[in-house]
Amino acid sequence: MTGRQMSVRWLGGGVMELATPDYKQIAYLDAWVWGNTGWDRFGVQKPPEYASKDGFVQYVAGKKPEAVLVLLTHDHGDHIGNYFEMLQALAGAGLPVRTAGQGDLMRGGLVDEFKKAGLEPPKVVVNGGAGVNFGGVARHGAMTVRLVPAVHSNLHGFPSAGFVLDIGGVRAYLSGDTDLFGEMKTIGERYQPNVGIVCVGNGPFTMGPEEAAQACQWLGVSQAVPVHYAHNNFVLGTGAGEQFQRALKERAPGVTTHLMKPGDTRMITT
Repeated sequence: MTGRQMSVRWLGGGVMELATPDYKQIAYLDAWVWGNTGWDRFGVQKPPEYASKDGFVQYVAGKKPEAVLVLLTHDHGDHIGNYFEMLQALAGAGLPVRTAGQGDLMRGGLVDEFKKAGLEPPKVVVNGGAGVNFGGVARHGAMTVRLVPAVHSNLHGFPSAGFVLDIGGVRAYLSGDTDLFGEMKTIGERYQPNVGIVCVGNGPFTMGPEEAAQACQWLGVSQAVPVHYAHNNFVLGTGAGEQFQRALKERAPGVTTHLMKPGDTRMITT
């Protein structure tokens, strides 16, 4: 997929806003927004659209999107933190929102939480409430998403995941929280993503900058965005992005790194 564009905006931690240039198609990688503490270490004040639920809904509604897709990689607090409130608020505003996540997590693990939020999974979860499993596909609006493995964990006991998202003609690999693992080579060969949005935070829970650079080489991406750092005391601080950029220059010098602060937007062209 070449000659297409995708807007990316980092919302701190592992959370991203991805959209077509006209914002008619919007995807969120995980759902920790107004509670997100990933802005503080960068000295960036969170803008009104991400500082509260109401501000967020007004912002999204103002884009007049044709489809909004919330991708849930797993159920740790820095990813699922505002998930149910987000879905409830967007759906309540009449916006065309759907969510995708690992099928058993959607159909089993989170059912009670959906009900407590007043949400009916068949109406808000992709594939009529079934979610999506590894090797499977889901579509919403003009976006297509595939579930891919991640080497991590879930509090509910179901598998964590990453995604391959087609939006605006760009194909993006979204790692979620993960370690480096050999099947990334297969993901690259099978799906041929243009862009890698990869966790680099290191610490007790995920791969760090060096491993993330290796992942991008294996995936065969031409552009990369480092995320999931500087949002808590367990992960690397604000310099992790630069560490990733240096490591990537050594392993895959042809790959462009997009270093961002929370709130920054980049238009990625492939």
